[in-house]
Amino acid sequence: MSDQPPSRVDVTEDAAALIRELKADHGELLFHQSGGCCDGSAPMCYPLNEFRVGQRDVLLGYIEGCPFYIGGRQYEAWKHTHLTLDVVPGRGAGFSVEAPTGKRFLTRSRVFTDDEIAALEEPLRGPQDKP
Repeated sequence: MSDQPPSRVDVTEDAAALIRELKADHGELLFHQSGGCCDGSAPMCYPLNEFRVGQRDVLLGYIEGCPFYIGGRQYEAWKHTHLTLDVVPGRGAGFSVEAPTGKRFLTRSRVFTDDEIAALEEPLRGPQDKP
């Protein structure tokens, strides 16, 4: 067993490759796991300075150097869930930067094991906690 707590968010190699392409075109990026009405619970990708992180948003971790946030209410419902960002063919969410690529990000999830839950650290909350 590792001395490090488990990650709350990971990325598949296909999604990592798309992130690298998008970073080359758009610069630094930020992800936000949406729980909103328009795009359901789609992971949204934005240029880093074009999305304002809210006070209740929770930083789950970094993927390909990009911060990955989730809304506070959604975090409370999903806090025992590990997320993996993947990519599939299709049209991306309306405001997400991958929308014109013919691919879309998708969040896959699984429930943490009891051992993982015991080892988890509390994530950072809101922009005041940015590392």
